[in-house]
Amino acid sequence: MDLKRARETKEQLTAYARDLAERYGVVASTQAADCTPADAVRAPTLAIGIAPSTEPGGYEIAVRYRLGVPAARAVVRRVAAEAGPAPDVRRTGRIRRLGPGRRGSVRADVLEPQPPVVTALAEGETGRVRPLRPGVSLAHVDVTAGTLGGFVVADPDRSGDDAPQLPGGADALYALSNRHVLDGVPGDGVLQPGPADGGTDPADRVGTVAAVVPLARGERASVDAAVALLDDPQVDLDYPVGRVTTTAEAVPGDEVAKIGRTTGHTHGRVSAIEMDDVLVGYGPELGVLAFDGQIEVESTGPGPFSRGGDSGSLVYRADGVALGLLFAGSETGGPDGTGLTYVNPVDAVFSALGVRLR
Repeated sequence: MDLKRARETKEQLTAYARDLAERYGVVASTQAADCTPADAVRAPTLAIGIAPSTEPGGYEIAVRYRLGVPAARAVVRRVAAEAGPAPDVRRTGRIRRLGPGRRGSVRADVLEPQPPVVTALAEGETGRVRPLRPGVSLAHVDVTAGTLGGFVVADPDRSGDDAPQLPGGADALYALSNRHVLDGVPGDGVLQPGPADGGTDPADRVGTVAAVVPLARGERASVDAAVALLDDPQVDLDYPVGRVTTTAEAVPGDEVAKIGRTTGHTHGRVSAIEMDDVLVGYGPELGVLAFDGQIEVESTGPGPFSRGGDSGSLVYRADGVALGLLFAGSETGGPDGTGLTYVNPVDAVFSALGVRLR
Protein backbone atom coordinates (compact mmCIF):
# COMPACT_ATOMS: atom_id res chain seq x y z
CA MET A 1 0.00 0.00 0.00
CA ASP A 2 1.07 3.61 -0.47
CA LEU A 3 1.86 5.93 2.46
CA LYS A 4 -1.52 7.67 2.44
CA ARG A 5 -3.37 4.36 2.61
CA ALA A 6 -0.99 3.08 5.29
CA ARG A 7 -1.70 6.11 7.48
CA GLU A 8 -5.45 5.74 7.07
CA THR A 9 -5.26 2.04 7.90
CA LYS A 10 -3.06 2.69 10.92
CA GLU A 11 -5.50 5.24 12.33
CA GLN A 12 -8.39 2.82 11.97
CA LEU A 13 -6.45 -0.06 13.52
CA THR A 14 -5.29 2.03 16.48
CA ALA A 15 -8.88 2.81 17.39
CA TYR A 16 -9.88 -0.83 16.78
CA ALA A 17 -7.07 -2.17 19.00
CA ARG A 18 -8.01 0.15 21.86
CA ASP A 19 -11.64 -0.92 21.56
CA LEU A 20 -10.67 -4.61 21.61
CA ALA A 21 -8.54 -4.13 24.70
CA GLU A 22 -11.49 -2.56 26.52
CA ARG A 23 -13.75 -5.42 25.45
CA TYR A 24 -11.29 -7.93 26.91
CA GLY A 25 -11.69 -6.22 30.27
CA VAL A 26 -8.03 -5.31 30.75
CA VAL A 27 -6.11 -2.11 31.23
CA ALA A 28 -6.14 -0.23 27.94
CA SER A 29 -4.76 3.10 29.11
CA THR A 30 -1.87 4.25 31.26
CA GLN A 31 -4.10 7.09 32.48
CA ALA A 32 -6.32 4.89 34.65
CA ALA A 33 -6.05 5.98 38.28
CA ASP A 34 -5.72 2.40 39.50
CA CYS A 35 -3.31 1.33 36.76
CA THR A 36 0.02 0.11 38.12
CA PRO A 37 3.10 0.11 35.87
CA ALA A 38 3.08 -3.69 35.80
CA ASP A 39 -0.58 -3.79 34.76
CA ALA A 40 -0.02 -1.33 31.95
CA VAL A 41 2.91 -3.32 30.58
CA ARG A 42 0.92 -6.60 30.73
CA ALA A 43 -2.11 -5.11 29.02
CA PRO A 44 -2.72 -6.12 25.39
CA THR A 45 -2.71 -2.51 24.22
CA LEU A 46 -0.80 -2.57 20.95
CA ALA A 47 1.69 -0.14 19.47
CA ILE A 48 0.81 0.36 15.82
CA GLY A 49 2.85 2.13 13.15
CA ILE A 50 4.01 1.98 9.54
CA ALA A 51 6.73 -0.41 8.36
CA PRO A 52 8.52 -0.86 5.02
CA SER A 53 6.98 -3.40 2.66
CA THR A 54 8.89 -6.11 0.81
CA GLU A 55 7.71 -4.35 -2.34
CA PRO A 56 9.97 -1.41 -3.29
CA GLY A 57 8.42 1.89 -2.24
CA GLY A 58 5.52 0.21 -0.47
CA TYR A 59 4.38 0.23 3.15
CA GLU A 60 2.65 -2.13 5.56
CA ILE A 61 1.32 -1.95 9.09
CA ALA A 62 3.65 -2.54 12.06
CA VAL A 63 2.00 -4.24 15.05
CA ARG A 64 3.93 -4.52 18.31
CA TYR A 65 2.77 -6.23 21.51
CA ARG A 66 4.57 -6.51 24.81
CA LEU A 67 3.88 -9.89 26.43
CA GLY A 68 2.53 -13.16 25.10
CA VAL A 69 -0.35 -13.53 27.55
CA PRO A 70 -3.49 -15.13 26.01
CA ALA A 71 -5.49 -11.88 25.96
CA ALA A 72 -2.67 -10.07 24.16
CA ARG A 73 -2.30 -12.82 21.55
CA ALA A 74 -6.04 -12.77 20.91
CA VAL A 75 -6.05 -9.02 20.33
CA VAL A 76 -2.98 -9.27 18.07
CA ARG A 77 -4.65 -11.93 15.89
CA ARG A 78 -7.78 -9.82 15.49
CA VAL A 79 -5.83 -6.65 14.63
CA ALA A 80 -3.41 -8.46 12.28
CA ALA A 81 -6.34 -9.91 10.38
CA GLU A 82 -7.55 -6.36 9.66
CA ALA A 83 -4.11 -4.94 8.84
CA GLY A 84 -3.73 -6.23 5.30
CA PRO A 85 -1.97 -9.13 3.63
CA ALA A 86 1.44 -8.89 5.31
CA PRO A 87 1.59 -6.92 8.58
CA ASP A 88 4.91 -6.75 10.43
CA VAL A 89 3.96 -8.29 13.80
CA ARG A 90 6.55 -8.56 16.59
CA ARG A 91 6.61 -9.16 20.31
CA THR A 92 8.78 -6.56 22.00
CA GLY A 93 8.65 -7.52 25.67
CA ARG A 94 8.74 -4.56 28.04
CA ILE A 95 10.02 -1.23 26.74
CA ARG A 96 12.01 0.97 29.11
CA ARG A 97 13.90 4.21 28.98
CA LEU A 98 17.53 3.27 28.39
CA GLY A 99 18.79 4.36 31.80
CA PRO A 100 19.89 6.25 33.70
CA GLY A 101 18.61 6.52 37.25
CA ARG A 102 19.20 9.04 39.98
CA ARG A 103 21.75 8.33 42.68
CA GLY A 104 21.83 9.61 46.22
CA SER A 105 19.42 12.54 45.72
CA VAL A 106 16.25 13.50 47.52
CA ARG A 107 14.33 11.93 44.62
CA ALA A 108 16.06 8.57 44.77
CA ASP A 109 13.07 7.09 46.58
CA VAL A 110 10.69 7.86 43.74
CA LEU A 111 12.81 7.17 40.65
CA GLU A 112 13.57 3.52 40.03
CA PRO A 113 17.34 2.90 40.09
CA GLN A 114 18.28 1.91 36.55
CA PRO A 115 22.04 2.27 36.14
CA PRO A 116 23.55 2.08 32.66
CA VAL A 117 25.94 -0.66 31.58
CA VAL A 118 28.95 -0.47 33.90
CA THR A 119 31.87 1.60 32.69
CA ALA A 120 34.19 -1.38 32.28
CA LEU A 121 31.77 -3.07 29.84
CA ALA A 122 30.84 0.00 27.80
CA GLU A 123 32.22 0.21 24.27
CA GLY A 124 31.64 3.94 23.89
CA GLU A 125 33.39 6.94 25.44
CA THR A 126 32.98 6.90 29.22
CA GLY A 127 36.02 8.99 30.14
CA ARG A 128 36.63 12.71 30.38
CA VAL A 129 36.66 14.28 26.90
CA ARG A 130 37.62 17.85 26.06
CA PRO A 131 36.61 19.46 23.84
CA LEU A 132 33.15 17.98 24.19
CA ARG A 133 31.85 15.89 21.31
CA PRO A 134 28.74 13.83 20.52
CA GLY A 135 28.50 10.34 22.00
CA VAL A 136 30.31 10.94 25.29
CA SER A 137 29.06 10.17 28.80
CA LEU A 138 26.99 13.02 30.23
CA ALA A 139 24.45 13.46 33.02
CA HIS A 140 22.85 15.66 35.67
CA VAL A 141 24.89 15.70 38.88
CA ASP A 142 22.39 13.32 40.54
CA VAL A 143 21.90 10.96 37.58
CA THR A 144 24.12 7.99 36.69
CA ALA A 145 25.15 8.41 33.03
CA GLY A 146 23.62 8.96 29.61
CA THR A 147 24.82 10.31 26.28
CA LEU A 148 25.50 13.76 24.85
CA GLY A 149 23.59 13.64 21.57
CA GLY A 150 24.73 16.83 19.85
CA PHE A 151 24.96 20.60 20.02
CA VAL A 152 22.14 23.08 19.45
CA VAL A 153 21.40 26.79 19.62
CA ALA A 154 18.20 28.71 20.21
CA ASP A 155 15.99 28.97 17.12
CA PRO A 156 13.74 32.08 17.00
CA ASP A 157 11.61 30.39 14.33
CA ARG A 158 10.72 27.57 16.75
CA SER A 159 10.36 29.65 19.91
CA GLY A 160 6.59 29.55 20.15
CA ASP A 161 4.38 29.86 23.20
CA ASP A 162 5.05 26.27 24.25
CA ALA A 163 8.85 26.39 23.91
CA PRO A 164 10.86 27.12 27.08
CA GLN A 165 12.73 30.36 27.64
CA LEU A 166 16.39 29.42 27.25
CA PRO A 167 19.06 31.15 29.32
CA GLY A 168 22.11 32.59 27.60
CA GLY A 169 22.44 34.99 24.69
CA ALA A 170 22.00 34.49 20.98
CA ASP A 171 25.39 32.78 20.72
CA ALA A 172 24.87 30.39 23.64
CA LEU A 173 25.59 26.73 22.91
CA TYR A 174 23.62 23.86 24.41
CA ALA A 175 24.18 20.10 24.77
CA LEU A 176 21.20 17.99 23.69
CA SER A 177 20.13 14.83 25.52
CA ASN A 178 17.06 13.21 27.11
CA ARG A 179 14.96 14.58 29.92
CA HIS A 180 15.80 11.51 32.02
CA VAL A 181 19.54 12.16 31.48
CA LEU A 182 19.43 15.88 32.37
CA ASP A 183 16.41 15.67 34.67
CA GLY A 184 16.47 18.60 37.07
CA VAL A 185 15.67 22.28 37.32
CA PRO A 186 17.40 25.10 35.43
CA GLY A 187 20.76 25.84 37.00
CA ASP A 188 21.49 22.30 38.23
CA GLY A 189 24.97 21.08 37.37
CA VAL A 190 25.72 18.80 34.40
CA LEU A 191 28.83 16.60 34.40
CA GLN A 192 31.00 15.00 31.72
CA PRO A 193 31.59 12.17 32.30
CA GLY A 194 28.39 11.32 34.16
CA PRO A 195 28.63 10.38 37.85
CA ALA A 196 28.45 6.63 37.11
CA ASP A 197 31.60 7.01 34.99
CA GLY A 198 33.55 8.89 37.64
CA GLY A 199 32.41 12.46 37.00
CA THR A 200 32.47 14.74 40.06
CA ASP A 201 31.22 18.21 40.81
CA PRO A 202 32.73 20.76 40.32
CA ALA A 203 35.81 19.21 38.67
CA ASP A 204 33.86 17.74 35.72
CA ARG A 205 31.05 20.26 35.47
CA VAL A 206 30.56 21.37 31.85
CA GLY A 207 27.35 23.34 32.17
CA THR A 208 23.94 23.63 33.76
CA VAL A 209 20.44 22.41 32.98
CA ALA A 210 18.79 24.97 30.69
CA ALA A 211 15.41 23.46 29.77
CA VAL A 212 13.56 20.18 30.25
CA VAL A 213 10.46 19.15 28.29
CA PRO A 214 8.03 18.07 31.02
CA LEU A 215 6.68 14.55 31.35
CA ALA A 216 3.74 13.83 33.64
CA ARG A 217 2.18 10.66 34.96
CA GLY A 218 -1.00 9.79 33.08
CA GLU A 219 -0.37 12.16 30.17
CA ARG A 220 0.55 11.11 26.64
CA ALA A 221 3.97 12.19 25.42
CA SER A 222 5.87 12.71 22.19
CA VAL A 223 9.44 13.54 23.29
CA ASP A 224 11.84 12.92 26.17
CA ALA A 225 14.27 15.79 25.72
CA ALA A 226 16.35 18.42 27.50
CA VAL A 227 19.29 20.75 26.93
CA ALA A 228 22.18 21.98 29.06
CA LEU A 229 23.79 25.40 28.70
CA LEU A 230 27.52 24.81 28.17
CA ASP A 231 30.18 26.79 30.00
CA ASP A 232 32.68 26.44 27.13
CA PRO A 233 31.39 26.83 23.55
CA GLN A 234 34.57 25.29 22.10
CA VAL A 235 33.34 21.83 21.07
CA ASP A 236 34.01 19.26 18.35
CA LEU A 237 31.17 19.67 15.85
CA ASP A 238 32.58 17.26 13.26
CA TYR A 239 32.67 14.02 15.27
CA PRO A 240 31.93 11.28 14.20
CA VAL A 241 30.61 11.82 10.62
CA GLY A 242 31.22 15.49 9.92
CA ARG A 243 29.01 18.38 10.92
CA VAL A 244 25.32 17.44 11.16
CA THR A 245 23.32 20.57 10.34
CA THR A 246 20.12 19.35 8.67
CA THR A 247 17.14 17.27 9.73
CA ALA A 248 14.57 15.12 7.95
CA GLU A 249 11.59 12.88 8.64
CA ALA A 250 12.48 9.22 8.97
CA VAL A 251 11.31 6.88 6.21
CA PRO A 252 10.78 3.14 6.77
CA GLY A 253 13.89 1.32 5.59
CA ASP A 254 16.29 4.25 6.16
CA GLU A 255 19.82 3.11 7.07
CA VAL A 256 20.85 4.91 10.25
CA ALA A 257 23.63 5.14 12.82
CA LYS A 258 24.32 6.62 16.24
CA ILE A 259 27.26 7.18 18.58
CA GLY A 260 26.47 6.39 22.22
CA ARG A 261 28.12 6.18 25.61
CA THR A 262 27.53 2.42 25.98
CA THR A 263 27.52 0.69 22.58
CA GLY A 264 29.58 3.26 20.69
CA HIS A 265 29.08 3.60 16.94
CA THR A 266 26.31 1.26 15.80
CA HIS A 267 24.24 0.88 12.66
CA GLY A 268 20.57 0.11 12.15
CA ARG A 269 17.52 0.35 9.95
CA VAL A 270 14.26 2.22 10.51
CA SER A 271 11.84 -0.67 11.02
CA ALA A 272 8.75 1.50 11.63
CA ILE A 273 7.64 5.13 11.82
CA GLU A 274 4.72 6.99 13.40
CA MET A 275 4.41 4.38 16.15
CA ASP A 276 1.53 5.20 18.51
CA ASP A 277 0.84 3.75 21.97
CA VAL A 278 4.49 2.88 22.62
CA LEU A 279 4.31 2.16 26.38
CA VAL A 280 7.61 3.00 28.09
CA GLY A 281 8.43 2.21 31.71
CA TYR A 282 9.78 5.15 33.72
CA GLY A 283 9.80 3.64 37.19
CA PRO A 284 7.80 4.78 40.24
CA GLU A 285 8.22 8.47 39.48
CA LEU A 286 6.13 8.43 36.28
CA GLY A 287 4.93 4.86 35.85
CA VAL A 288 4.33 3.81 32.25
CA LEU A 289 3.99 6.59 29.69
CA ALA A 290 2.37 6.26 26.26
CA PHE A 291 4.41 7.86 23.47
CA ASP A 292 2.92 8.64 20.05
CA GLY A 293 4.58 9.32 16.70
CA GLN A 294 7.77 7.44 17.49
CA ILE A 295 10.49 6.00 15.23
CA GLU A 296 11.56 2.38 15.70
CA VAL A 297 15.05 1.13 14.78
CA GLU A 298 16.39 -2.42 14.50
CA SER A 299 20.08 -3.28 14.50
CA THR A 300 21.85 -4.25 11.28
CA GLY A 301 25.08 -5.09 13.06
CA PRO A 302 26.23 -8.05 15.16
CA GLY A 303 24.89 -6.62 18.42
CA PRO A 304 22.10 -4.33 19.66
CA PHE A 305 21.64 -0.85 18.23
CA SER A 306 21.53 0.53 21.78
CA ARG A 307 21.71 -0.40 25.46
CA GLY A 308 21.29 1.30 28.82
CA GLY A 309 23.34 4.52 28.92
CA ASP A 310 22.87 5.30 25.20
CA SER A 311 19.89 7.51 26.04
CA GLY A 312 20.26 10.92 24.43
CA SER A 313 22.15 9.75 21.33
CA LEU A 314 21.37 11.51 18.08
CA VAL A 315 20.23 9.08 15.37
CA TYR A 316 21.23 10.10 11.85
CA ARG A 317 21.11 8.79 8.29
CA ALA A 318 24.16 7.51 6.46
CA ASP A 319 24.45 10.93 4.75
CA GLY A 320 24.65 12.69 8.13
CA VAL A 321 21.09 14.05 8.27
CA ALA A 322 19.61 13.93 11.79
CA LEU A 323 16.39 11.93 12.22
CA GLY A 324 15.78 11.60 15.95
CA LEU A 325 16.77 11.38 19.59
CA LEU A 326 17.19 7.91 21.11
CA PHE A 327 15.38 7.34 24.41
CA ALA A 328 14.09 3.78 24.95
CA GLY A 329 14.56 0.13 24.07
CA SER A 330 12.65 -3.14 24.16
CA GLU A 331 13.60 -6.52 25.59
CA THR A 332 13.22 -8.36 22.29
CA GLY A 333 11.73 -7.95 18.80
CA GLY A 334 14.89 -7.14 16.89
CA PRO A 335 17.23 -9.38 14.89
CA ASP A 336 18.82 -12.16 16.98
CA GLY A 337 16.69 -11.11 19.95
CA THR A 338 18.69 -7.92 20.52
CA GLY A 339 15.64 -5.73 21.00
CA LEU A 340 14.32 -2.65 19.25
CA THR A 341 15.23 0.98 19.85
CA TYR A 342 12.73 3.84 20.07
CA VAL A 343 13.54 7.34 18.91
CA ASN A 344 11.78 10.72 19.18
CA PRO A 345 11.45 12.46 15.77
CA VAL A 346 14.09 15.16 15.71
CA ASP A 347 11.82 17.99 14.52
CA ALA A 348 9.38 17.26 17.35
CA VAL A 349 12.30 17.48 19.80
CA PHE A 350 13.55 20.76 18.38
CA SER A 351 10.07 22.29 18.33
CA ALA A 352 9.49 21.33 21.97
CA LEU A 353 12.79 22.92 23.02
CA GLY A 354 12.89 25.87 20.59
CA VAL A 355 16.31 24.95 19.18
CA ARG A 356 18.12 23.93 16.00
CA LEU A 357 21.36 22.15 15.21
CA ARG A 358 24.54 24.18 15.58
